[in-house]
Amino acid sequence: MKTDIILSGVGGQGILTIAFVLDNAALSRGLHFKQAEVHGMSQRGGAVYSYLRIADRPIWSDLVPEGQGDMILSVEPLEVQRYLHYLSREGVVISNTAPHKNIPDYPEEAAVLSALLDLPRCVLVDAAAIAAAGRQPKAQNMAMVGAATPFLPFDLADYEPFVRRLFEAKGEALVQGNLAVLRMGWNVGRTVQQLLTQGVPTRQVNSFLLRVTPETVDPDRANEVAVALHGPGAEAFLQEAGGKMPLDAALARCR
Repeated sequence: MKTDIILSGVGGQGILTIAFVLDNAALSRGLHFKQAEVHGMSQRGGAVYSYLRIADRPIWSDLVPEGQGDMILSVEPLEVQRYLHYLSREGVVISNTAPHKNIPDYPEEAAVLSALLDLPRCVLVDAAAIAAAGRQPKAQNMAMVGAATPFLPFDLADYEPFVRRLFEAKGEALVQGNLAVLRMGWNVGRTVQQLLTQGVPTRQVNSFLLRVTPETVDPDRANEVAVALHGPGAEAFLQEAGGKMPLDAALARCR
């Protein structure tokens, strides 16, 4: 088993916290890991990336070879484009939807997300909405970890000791809030994973789930979503602008 991950984002988005949780989860499972240097932290808002390699055998290099990455986990959507050449054909992209416009010529947001929806395996995560639903607006990075976990050799329970270590000094409510955000992120990632396995296109899967309030996303209902996306109202629903709604309401609009 090996999992090669490129973590990306900009300074201040919690990339180091993501790496801390994943690194320690690997150690707790007795796995090997190597992490390359994180760049760009000297300037808040500058590009940040890190290679994280996890395996059940010794790892000789901390660099991910081009074309062999298993995952790009990005807290900023445009940053994904920098590292796509590292991704294997079977690799998956887990990306936040919210842009961090730290350059004057940042592309149109809709075009950035549309390019990600053209990828064969992609999970778009409205991390801000998930964090808000968990009443932890600063926990967007935890939403990203949760969404990535169905594609990683970990369970959510692997993270709890390390989330507790990070936040328990500030109170149990903060610990539980971050765990709740992790769970909601996992629900999104697991639902997308199931639907992609069933052959539902990336664009349809993500366009639907981005319209659903994160606290109502339920992987156990992925088959219902797959059926609804073949419904007579699905195309119109996916193309219309609008806010989020509970899962039952979104399913009804597609049928």
